[in-house]
Amino acid sequence: MKMLFMLRDAFIEANPKLLENAGTLGEAKVLFTDQGIAKEQLKREVADVDVIVVAVVKIDSEIIDAAPNLKYIMKFGSGFDNIDHIYAREKGIPVTNVPGQNTEAVADYAFGLMITAARHITRKDREIKSSHWELSMGHEIFNKRLGIIGFGNIGKAIARRAAGFNMEINAYGNHKDYDAATSLNVNFMELDELFQTSDLIIICTNLNETNRKMVNPDTLKLMKPTAILINISRGGLIDEEALTEALENNRIGAAGLDVFAEEPTKSELAGLPNVIATPHIGGATYEAITRIGDVAFENLKRFSEGMELKHLVN
Repeated sequence: MKMLFMLRDAFIEANPKLLENAGTLGEAKVLFTDQGIAKEQLKREVADVDVIVVAVVKIDSEIIDAAPNLKYIMKFGSGFDNIDHIYAREKGIPVTNVPGQNTEAVADYAFGLMITAARHITRKDREIKSSHWELSMGHEIFNKRLGIIGFGNIGKAIARRAAGFNMEINAYGNHKDYDAATSLNVNFMELDELFQTSDLIIICTNLNETNRKMVNPDTLKLMKPTAILINISRGGLIDEEALTEALENNRIGAAGLDVFAEEPTKSELAGLPNVIATPHIGGATYEAITRIGDVAFENLKRFSEGMELKHLVN
């Protein structure tokens, strides 16, 4: 069994045991992809593999067709929008993911982005390193109104943390878990109302064709001029041109963005002074990568032994 691992460089460094374990099942090849990869090279790399284990590289129908031996695709993480799982199903290729293992890491990171944006921490750090000492006024997040878009595992984990900041917590989601909302003191509301009333908004919903560019000129107009927008999900949920214009004209206060429409990003949005921009690292903790690796290896072993796979998405 030939396996191709296309993971973030740091993921391999953080969990070398994954490759060691995979090596007991067959040939395990690693393709580092932090700086992106050209499609033609990717086609060559997948030409003789049986299994693809992928983080964020796009596996579309063209790539699937370039891999005649391909029998299994695993998403190394939860969101699988970078994989054409419908086409894979048509070709008889199962696709699985590893859900829930980076929940706490991403929820932690969301709060890091909120506090950093509200208090201008990264900007002040850069100024100090340039020998410039200047006070700037920020905002507290304590007692503020938080809007969570997407009330799955990560949304719930964020709500648990928000309780410690005495925040009013509102959420929008297609799948409403009323029991969890009651226990976490969360109120569901419609999307427009959430945009209008929130001091801070965190996007943690899956990307699909119905919500692509849900942050757009119309929804941005609804937001408070002091509001902070955090995206820890997928860049395609935001119209980056519209958000750039809103931030440049101070129509909203700030943004914390861990994800972009194209990664690595070349967007001018990432360079704005009122944007905290990071390279899709929300789930990048040693603890989370170890958990994901353990679940991933279990499924690889099940596949090699002809057993039923867990966490099928197609």
